[in-house]
Amino acid sequence: MTTIGTPLSPHATKVMLLGSGELGKEVLIALQRLGVETIAVDRYDHAPGQQVAHHARTITMSDPAQLKALIEREKPDLVVPEIEAIATAMLEELEDAGTVRVIPTARAARLTMDREGIRRLAAETLGLPTSPYVFCDSLAELQAAIDSKIGYPCIVKPVMSSSGKGQSKIAAAGDVQAAWDHAMAGGRVSHGRVIVEGFIDFDYEITQLTVRALGADGQVETHFCDPIGHVQVNGDYVESWQPHPMQPPALQKSRDIAKAVTDNLGGQGVFGVELFVKGNDVWFSEVSPRPHDTGMVTMATQWQSQFELHARAILGLPVNTTLKSPGASAVIYGGVDAVGIVFDGVAEALRVPNTDIRLFGKPESFTKRRMGVALAFDAALDVARARAKEAAALVKPRAAG
Repeated sequence: MTTIGTPLSPHATKVMLLGSGELGKEVLIALQRLGVETIAVDRYDHAPGQQVAHHARTITMSDPAQLKALIEREKPDLVVPEIEAIATAMLEELEDAGTVRVIPTARAARLTMDREGIRRLAAETLGLPTSPYVFCDSLAELQAAIDSKIGYPCIVKPVMSSSGKGQSKIAAAGDVQAAWDHAMAGGRVSHGRVIVEGFIDFDYEITQLTVRALGADGQVETHFCDPIGHVQVNGDYVESWQPHPMQPPALQKSRDIAKAVTDNLGGQGVFGVELFVKGNDVWFSEVSPRPHDTGMVTMATQWQSQFELHARAILGLPVNTTLKSPGASAVIYGGVDAVGIVFDGVAEALRVPNTDIRLFGKPESFTKRRMGVALAFDAALDVARARAKEAAALVKPRAAG
């Protein structure tokens, strides 16, 4: 039986999120609805999740000493990494010592914090189909890998980044230098290592949200949400929809791959497994051991959104991945570089039938920073997609004053 205490009492159930952006904010809200005391940690003050949590803490999460001191001081029951740039070796140390339980596990956080750990696990340990790849530590190594193994076109990514930052598609030799420079600028940490991948001529890509949750017998069961289709520009998600239509063999292969990866990573919670699909062939791309940006669509499509599923799963509660309605999401970008922007057009956006808006509350806007999302539902997927994009376009961020 799962027992949940009262927040701000000696018996509170305390959950600490490491990373408190828009995804973390929704997880925190879901946890609070279940009576959990929440601690939102980020590298800057007033992050979206810090605005709704019981406690807000600002530290450099990649600093082992700062991370250890905070966890030992706050004594959370669960630590939930929501970003990659965390001192995962320290999380493993604290987990091994019995100080805290890490979601889904400290090992999973370490393996997925950079693309090298998870790609080697998938391709070399589990033998799953992936694109051809090489890890490179210099521009010269990158060029040699492309010339000898990968070829053109290819994709270059920093080994540690998020939301497509630092990712490039290389069409010819003249693009290699710019791609290397872009990867160095876009990585979470500057340690000069990239992955170059052969380009797969896929029909589409999906996110297979996979949930590991306890069943009635106390054993972990794997649940799948309906597949999510998405459009990415320079590796960054701009719209998503659910369910993405798939042939049964491709859907089964996708779920088999997702289960193999998540079984190996272990623990409980939501995993966002990214896959390429061509016909009935499926390739593993990446996995995040947490809710996924493309999964924001589930706030409009599922009875329990990915955030509610994550909160329930990590607390040992039952989950329900049933689809409520087909739907779509579309990103609202900042459009300007400014602090404390304002949003016009919200009322007009919400007049688009069957839509909703989430404004994240980020204190600083950049031209291509994700500042909100529009959601839409409709029995017809193409209608939902069109309405989500229409609503997103009607919201106009601008500098205040």
